[in-house]
Amino acid sequence: MNFLVLSAHDYRSRRKAGIHFLTAELEKLGKTRFFSCQYSLLSKLKSDPRASLADLANKKTTHGNVECYLWKTPIHPFNVRKSYLRPIENFLFGWYVHNPSSVLVDWAAEADVVFFESGISPVFFDLVTQLNPQARTIYVASDDLATINAAAYVKATFDRVAPQMSALCLKSRYMSDGMPESSNQYVIPHGFDFSVAKHADPSPYPPGVHAVSVGSMLFDREFFVIASKQFPEVMFHIIGSGIGAQSDYGENVRVYDEMPHHLTLPYIKHARFGIAPYRAENLPRYLADTSLKLMQYDFFKLPAVCPNSIVGDYASRFGYEPGNSESIAVSIDAALAAPRVSSRMPLRWSEVAQRMLNPAQFEDLRLPRK
Repeated sequence: MNFLVLSAHDYRSRRKAGIHFLTAELEKLGKTRFFSCQYSLLSKLKSDPRASLADLANKKTTHGNVECYLWKTPIHPFNVRKSYLRPIENFLFGWYVHNPSSVLVDWAAEADVVFFESGISPVFFDLVTQLNPQARTIYVASDDLATINAAAYVKATFDRVAPQMSALCLKSRYMSDGMPESSNQYVIPHGFDFSVAKHADPSPYPPGVHAVSVGSMLFDREFFVIASKQFPEVMFHIIGSGIGAQSDYGENVRVYDEMPHHLTLPYIKHARFGIAPYRAENLPRYLADTSLKLMQYDFFKLPAVCPNSIVGDYASRFGYEPGNSESIAVSIDAALAAPRVSSRMPLRWSEVAQRMLNPAQFEDLRLPRK
């Protein structure tokens, strides 16, 4: 099999997302190529995580047996946000789509299966099907397009082409709300790297009660302002939040810079409970099923404290209303009293890959037509 992955990520990036783990599994099954798009001089203005790979732009390289290409153009299309600027947006996307990289053209023509990660990649669906009408086309819904503020052009294109794709793979049933009507939708949960268990010892903590938060996504500093003063006996550890120590945190708060993923694992495994302090505004419901930090807490049998809107049907999570000190106290008390159990066993990435490649063989994954 010959696989092609289209994404605004790059397989060579240090920071890993689900598409990286999926690609690593595809490489075990056949020749795999990773084409990274939506990168230009404008990317510097948005602190694009691919900036460290700038010297590799427009060059074919191999990383972990995966052929990689970062397509850099003078400018790339983007969400103009203002409706009166929509003609400019349409022009930029039209130019981008009709002047594709020769590498994309060659790789698309040779692929047996093409994976389109949510974001800009669906705009190349027509190109792929014109070059290679026999190729299977699989949409990987890492995020809802509205949640990531995808351009109107991207959303309109996706709504048009989604029913024509071989499969739309959603990481949560809640994602179906943002999907056009179609009968090709499957719920395939986010995969998990089980090897993390090998890197989670020994404990980094001194004696006492410890709670941990990892990551910067939608980080709500106010949670720790409130919680640290309500629970002076708990030591709160904040890793990689993107902001430093705050003067209104209690003395029982420790703040750490971002650290390599494997170094965070002992902090997670040996804490009393985990915290997912997401801000409340525009919090997508599907985060209940896709939040990596919540998945990691559950894997290590850690009770978790998180906003009510993403508790989902996980018995090991205890919800609160952001900014509400009383509900925060109730959720932490519940987490402190909870047993260490896992709500469910996640899928291995190899299982995710097989389900995406053969979704019809797993009828329990199919969502009913809306």
